[in-house]
Amino acid sequence: MAGETVITVVGNLVDDPELRFTPAGAAVAKFRIASTPRVYNKTTSQWEDGETLFLTCSVWRQAAENVAESLARGVRVIVQGRLKQRSYEDREQVKRTVYELDVDEVGPSLARATAKVEKNPAGGNRGGTPTDDPWAGAKPANGQQQSGGWGNQPAQQQPTQQGAGYSDEPPF
Repeated sequence: MAGETVITVVGNLVDDPELRFTPAGAAVAKFRIASTPRVYNKTTSQWEDGETLFLTCSVWRQAAENVAESLARGVRVIVQGRLKQRSYEDREQVKRTVYELDVDEVGPSLARATAKVEKNPAGGNRGGTPTDDPWAGAKPANGQQQSGGWGNQPAQQQPTQQGAGYSDEPPF
């Protein structure tokens, strides 16, 4: 939507994601991340930690289930979403303001870790349809249909007389 503040934050999960379901059955996962800037102090010639930002995040639907299944406390993540400000009065009638992030995208940071990505099957999202998957029915760039989707190995191609010895396989 127009006028929303979209930000990207890199930080560590403070606790395990908490997965819940609305009465209508929509999944929502809440988690908190801590992002601490590092600055170089020229006077001491050392790196120092800045003030840590703690941010509560919420992610919805299939992404919520994926987050709950894939991420855990201490994992470094990259989160992109819409920053929201909410004001309320606490029990002592003191006005408080909190900032929260409605997450659009989240994933592990691969700067100091590895991850194995597994694509959900088309239509595997809660209440979704196969048309919700932007890759459903897509074909490889070489125009050949692969059985079972993108994650499977292509069927072995028989070299033709004209292109004998040619392979569509990448050199790596």
